[in-house]
Amino acid sequence: MRKSTLLLLVFLFIAVHGYSQDEMNIQMVFVKGGNFFMGSDDHHFLDDEYNNERPLHRVNVSSYYIGKFEVTLGQWRNVMGIKPPAYTGVDYGNKDCDNCPVVKVSWEDAQEFIKRLNTKTGKHYRLPTETEWEYAAKGGKYAKDYKYSGSDKITDVGWYGKPNGSTHPVGKKSPNNLSIYDMTGNAMEWCQDWYGEDYYKKTIDEINPKGPEKGEKRILRGGSYFDDDVVCRNVYRSRLLPTTRQWNIGFRLAMDY
Repeated sequence: MRKSTLLLLVFLFIAVHGYSQDEMNIQMVFVKGGNFFMGSDDHHFLDDEYNNERPLHRVNVSSYYIGKFEVTLGQWRNVMGIKPPAYTGVDYGNKDCDNCPVVKVSWEDAQEFIKRLNTKTGKHYRLPTETEWEYAAKGGKYAKDYKYSGSDKITDVGWYGKPNGSTHPVGKKSPNNLSIYDMTGNAMEWCQDWYGEDYYKKTIDEINPKGPEKGEKRILRGGSYFDDDVVCRNVYRSRLLPTTRQWNIGFRLAMDY
């Protein structure tokens, strides 16, 4: 068979069947399930702003997979065919960095990306729940009660605190105990859940909490290069309307085991 004919067949296969996981360079980490204490009872954060981190409560999590890295701009372009819509607010660097996390994507945009990705790959990717996100950030069954994902020293594991800064290529800081990168800083990450102000009080010893059944805003976690060290803590809970697009918001993938 001629080389040109073989290349044509490969092109046609991809056009019909989409991309494989390897071709998309999507790397997933297995997270063995267990129970852990979610939230915080840190006496340094007693202001009303942090009430939604309390009470510290035990929950149970089944095994699952989560993205080793945040979804990158290059992966977004491969699936969607275009860059995210232009953002007209705060400026930031690395706008054309294919190995940086994609940002300026809403929760709804992330759902559309996942829908197209699943069609192309035949997989069943999704966003992580808030519980899955925090369990993975803390290191799963290998957790060591760090303030940030993999360390108490934020500079070791996260890009943060640069309001006039930019996103950075994924995987350049140290990983956490599960070999997951950038769960602290770089891009803030959408989770699947609706936000509930007092939801933690209702989920003590619950199995696989998935957030309230309805709400107004969706959960974000992990902070970003724009945020300070408080927002970048493993337990900090952000929330925004699911239509919100910002220069510092992206996401990572999850998948059932």
